[in-house]
Amino acid sequence: LVWLLVLSLAWLGPALGGEDKDGEVVEEEEKEKEEKEKDEVLSDEIKEEDNVLVLHEHNFARALSEHQLLLVEFYAPWCGHCQQLAPAFAQAATELRNESSPARLGKVDAIAQTALATEFGITSYPTLKLFRDGNRTHPLAYTGRMDSQGIVRWMQRRAGPSATLLHDTDTAAAFTNSQDLVVVGFFKVGWGKWGLDQGRGHGCGTDRGAVQDLGGEAAQAFFEVAAEMVDMPFGVAQAAELFQAYGLSADTVCLFKKFDERQTNFPVDSARGLDMAELTRLLRVHSLQLVMEFTNETSNQIFSAKIPHHMLLFLNKSSSEQLSLQDAFRAAAGGFRGEVLFVVVDVTGHGADVLPFFGMTPADAPTLRLVKMENNRKYQMEQDNFSDTAIRTFIQAVLDGKVKPHLLSAEPPEDWDTRPVKVLVGKTFEQVAFDETKNVFIKFYAPWCPHCQAMAAAWEELAERYKDREDIVIAEMDATANELENITIHGFPTLHYFPAGPGRKMVEFKSTRDVETFSKFLENGGTLPTEPPPVSGVRDLPHTPRAAPSP
Repeated sequence: LVWLLVLSLAWLGPALGGEDKDGEVVEEEEKEKEEKEKDEVLSDEIKEEDNVLVLHEHNFARALSEHQLLLVEFYAPWCGHCQQLAPAFAQAATELRNESSPARLGKVDAIAQTALATEFGITSYPTLKLFRDGNRTHPLAYTGRMDSQGIVRWMQRRAGPSATLLHDTDTAAAFTNSQDLVVVGFFKVGWGKWGLDQGRGHGCGTDRGAVQDLGGEAAQAFFEVAAEMVDMPFGVAQAAELFQAYGLSADTVCLFKKFDERQTNFPVDSARGLDMAELTRLLRVHSLQLVMEFTNETSNQIFSAKIPHHMLLFLNKSSSEQLSLQDAFRAAAGGFRGEVLFVVVDVTGHGADVLPFFGMTPADAPTLRLVKMENNRKYQMEQDNFSDTAIRTFIQAVLDGKVKPHLLSAEPPEDWDTRPVKVLVGKTFEQVAFDETKNVFIKFYAPWCPHCQAMAAAWEELAERYKDREDIVIAEMDATANELENITIHGFPTLHYFPAGPGRKMVEFKSTRDVETFSKFLENGGTLPTEPPPVSGVRDLPHTPRAAPSP
């Protein structure tokens, strides 16, 4: 429409009294404009937008040479996640610029700058990579939070010291009391200037050959962890008086807390040294309270802790009788730290939002549930017993595989099998899906899932097409209200085909979600006819993760 308007004005210009330029003049102006635009693209000049460097293949090398630490976002203009990140990225760039940090932020349109996207292996958006000291061959993947504060902290740890040197008992006491959570590494063996004032990159000093012994390697691992765990302050100590003051005799990493036990020690193994992944896991686990309360502020900590099981006490906090159950719950928690996270859920507060996930209402409190986080399997006592002994016994039985999961199932609608799309629930799934006389095609969906809603019409049309076929059943199941013992749904929609015959076979459909493709799949016995490979890559199908969106 814009071009039509432009052309219309060009044609009508003389009639309306406008000046008509000579054709050669117009052509010359267009040529000059094209040359100017080409020069701008080829120039290594670095422009900025909201303190973010705008980078392309012709100025990328210059940016690396001028900035010691450069965090680059590779984005796609159409990417919703990139658009959501943009304001936070710009804010982080401004904060770093205002504090005169050597760290800068830049961005690359990976769709337009295909050479850079290929060079750095960009396959998803946004992708953030850190370039240090002009080195473009080994950029570091960004591992921080995708918000302005997370980006700033992550970059600050790499621009300056990753740990604070504690000289004596006074500085150590002030440091360990400065925040709710503080980590201090005590290392007897000399570690040069690893991670201290001359630190760069991962927070490590430039004299990498200065530390060769085991103690030095442990300190190096400690500084590497400090550079990643930007949400906690890290200190380091070597003085003998500090070892004595904190009751230590060998190299140890200590976590100081203002709750639960005040000091948790993680001794460095004299044979294996300090494992970075294990230290990170231990610090994450022990930085949580022994018993957490599920709130808006703690939910991210709870779900990012990577503790394999969660033991939940659902109660109504307005009831003093139910509140008293927390004492036994806490008493049971100590023996399972790191394996089971104990969480109190107020059914009248923030916890009300998760009740549907368990098929519960506030009237069901008080009650207990154990969740296996790997597959969201839920376990329930036959009869709730809130004593610490009963809780420990129940948890151990689940861990030992002696308790079957408690599976949710809605009640089947009265007309569940009279419509073209059969409506399945947990109770009816088995008899329909594994009917040896039927080929059953099932859509597992979530009511809130936009991708499920988008394909609903196609699924109904497919069912209409096959409603008179005795050997084919088109069905659907709300996977948020129904659970199956041996099938775990990780995202929505998920489509599974159960062919007729013995053997309880199951085939997942992974292709274009339209009626014609579905029909080819069914007519070909649960596979798609072989087709020539596509010339270019195919984008992943829209897919919604298993977890529901935050309220």
